[in-house]
Amino acid sequence: MFNTSTQLHCTAVFPAFFSCLSCRKLHGDQGKWQEECFTSKESIFKSGKLCGTNYPLSIGFIVVNEFCERFSYYGMKALLTLYFIHYLHWDKNLSTAVYHAFSSLCYFTPVLGALIADSWLGKFWTITYLSILYVIGHVVKSVGAIPDVGDSTVHTVLSMLGLILIAFGTGGIKPCVAAFGGDQFEEEHTEERRKFFSIFYMSINAGSVLSTVITPILRGDVQCFGGDCYALAFGVPAALMVVALVVFVCGSGLYKKSPPEGNVMLGFKCLWILLPQFAIGNRSKNSKHNSKREHWLDWAEEKYPKHLIQEIKMVMRVLVLYIPLPMFWALFEQQGSRWTLQATRMNMDLMLNALLILVFIPIFDLGVYPLIGLCRIKLTPLRKMATGMIIAALAFGAATVVELNVIVRDFLCPVFLLFFFVTLYSNFQTCSQIVLSSSEDYSIDLGLLDFGASYTVILRGVSANEQAVMEDVQANNINIAWQIPQYVLITAGEVMFSITGLEFSYSQAPASMKSVLQAGWLMTVAFGNVIVLIVAEGAGLQQWTEFLLFGGLLVAVCIIFSIMAYFYNYVNPDQLGKDNDDEEHKDLKKDNPEMMYMTAFEAPKPTKM
Repeated sequence: MFNTSTQLHCTAVFPAFFSCLSCRKLHGDQGKWQEECFTSKESIFKSGKLCGTNYPLSIGFIVVNEFCERFSYYGMKALLTLYFIHYLHWDKNLSTAVYHAFSSLCYFTPVLGALIADSWLGKFWTITYLSILYVIGHVVKSVGAIPDVGDSTVHTVLSMLGLILIAFGTGGIKPCVAAFGGDQFEEEHTEERRKFFSIFYMSINAGSVLSTVITPILRGDVQCFGGDCYALAFGVPAALMVVALVVFVCGSGLYKKSPPEGNVMLGFKCLWILLPQFAIGNRSKNSKHNSKREHWLDWAEEKYPKHLIQEIKMVMRVLVLYIPLPMFWALFEQQGSRWTLQATRMNMDLMLNALLILVFIPIFDLGVYPLIGLCRIKLTPLRKMATGMIIAALAFGAATVVELNVIVRDFLCPVFLLFFFVTLYSNFQTCSQIVLSSSEDYSIDLGLLDFGASYTVILRGVSANEQAVMEDVQANNINIAWQIPQYVLITAGEVMFSITGLEFSYSQAPASMKSVLQAGWLMTVAFGNVIVLIVAEGAGLQQWTEFLLFGGLLVAVCIIFSIMAYFYNYVNPDQLGKDNDDEEHKDLKKDNPEMMYMTAFEAPKPTKM
């Protein structure tokens, strides 16, 4: 209800529709909406803020871009294994190997994207150009899924080329998009920036949930070229990536763009090779003079600027802190492998993580964290991450309990024909039809068989009325709901660990290296996958023992991480930049007495601690 007085209403229109704001007036006497042709629209675009908040308009474009890009990536990835097996006709081992190789490449390429963004093109153009490469990869992948395009060799070549382009595209923009979103906020709006990373993470999981549901339906329910329509199922993610690119480019006029720092290879060589090398050499030369400096990199001050040395010290401190973190991802990534296999030995499959994320993020931001604050408990980012690691370890404890109660049988539906008796074991897959070979081939329909059961089939003939099925061992009747506690725990751990780590990586990085530190954060995911492969292939443990091993390792790593975090000093990169400017200002005044006189009467400005 509106009163009779004139009221101004600003309605923010979602950036996905490329119309950000419309301001209208309601006249109570006439009861009609009339557009107001004054400069508020222009002023709001100049200020770049959503109505009544400190959130920049530009983040809407970034969040929508991330949602579409994640839909594109996870929608394509959900079909890869089936595509390899049923379309390219690869065996399971080769399909699994290529799948994990592609996943690892997607998390190793962020380093390349970060270097390009921070040292050469800047974040905006890096995201734009690599998104174009990303789209091309999707198109090539979709064309490779069309049966009429060449033979199996052509399909394989196009598929691999498409996956490589996608890996470089998605990996290259990963560290840039989150850092670019953080760049849009002013220095004093730290709380709004923290909430942005939560919203950003929600958009990732929303895209994941929708894509993993929609694209398999497109593959299975839509028929084209005489079979499953992989071309369409891959084409839809390609179209979403085009939408992501268009949305991102349309926000160009609103973005706050930080300039790059120089040539990419020269910058990398200077920062991470020449400067440390000079510092070590200079320290060894002056060791006889017994001069001490606070940090070993401070020995490079004779050749390199102090602010550059300070920035590298900041990044190195955080990267050292990241060394134990891959163990968390080693546990987290097993949701798609070990936990899924555990579910197949129960009575159905369960995918809760992405859905729970969408629920848990607002619960933690609006409920859990404020409640902890009311209890006067200081929950720093590193404490949140350590707590998330402990919760993830508890999740694997719950998975161990479930595993001990699951009946495991290592038979994949073998059939033994002895006279007229058939013994059948069912575990990982359901055998509904069995072909018996003799002088003639017979197909016997046994219907739906349960997981974990053992059956004996008595054949008196080939018709349905001449066979009997006896259940020797009862089916596995453990309900899938027993997996809910471990999913709840791992999701709670993810909210406290992953989202906090994303924001921590941004807040503790200097302006010139924010993408580099985001890439370092993503590298922990890649190494976590490597740990899983090493343990899974080399340990040869029973599944419940392996779960227990991973949980125990994470607890041990968490203790090490907590000790390292205790000695970590939080820094304010923006304040560091101001301090460096002040130092340069003082040096300039020393060289210019006239400037010193002009600034002598300036009142000192307070700084925030």
